[in-house]
Amino acid sequence: MLLTLKPDHKKHVLLLTEHAPQVLQDFCKLALDYLQKGPNIKLYNAAAQKLEVEVNVIKNSVEGLVNLLLESCRYKLNSEDFRDSVIALGFSEDQEAILSKLYNTKKDEVLNVLTNIGFKLPEYQNMEWRFEVQLASRSLLKQVAPLITLDLSIKNSDKNENVEHVLLQTDPVNLLHIVQELEEALQEGRSQHIRRLSRVIK
Repeated sequence: MLLTLKPDHKKHVLLLTEHAPQVLQDFCKLALDYLQKGPNIKLYNAAAQKLEVEVNVIKNSVEGLVNLLLESCRYKLNSEDFRDSVIALGFSEDQEAILSKLYNTKKDEVLNVLTNIGFKLPEYQNMEWRFEVQLASRSLLKQVAPLITLDLSIKNSDKNENVEHVLLQTDPVNLLHIVQELEEALQEGRSQHIRRLSRVIK
């Protein structure tokens, strides 16, 4: 799989292809500093003076490199896919070696950061169920009305990690329909078409 970047991000990353491997190594250090502490204008000014370019050029290049790392981690590219993506962007083999070393070294750390930021949905913990059958009522002496009661244990995403119980009740026919719809959604989510669309949208 080759990584697809947005035009602006790609433009910023391509600024790095013009520099020598040693300069790219320095940009990798700036990118790591960005991931750990955020943008550092003081360092950007020093790099701009050294390379005789505008500060915005340094800032955009660093952010482009950070975005390359984040997108690669988000799509969980393996080493070969990352290498092919970097070469396809126009980096030389020496530059690719530097970027691949950065990616392989910091991949797990960046993935950990990505999983701990942003909006978090409640997480499924456990489920208990009970099958009930109503055999008769005052109006109908002979009937079979099966019901399934579900007790879902869901862990909230806050720091206290409270477990919430959600009670649901349904009949077997409706439950089978829900299962079928969920299975179809999972299959559709794994399709190549959906993966391509998600890359374009994001």
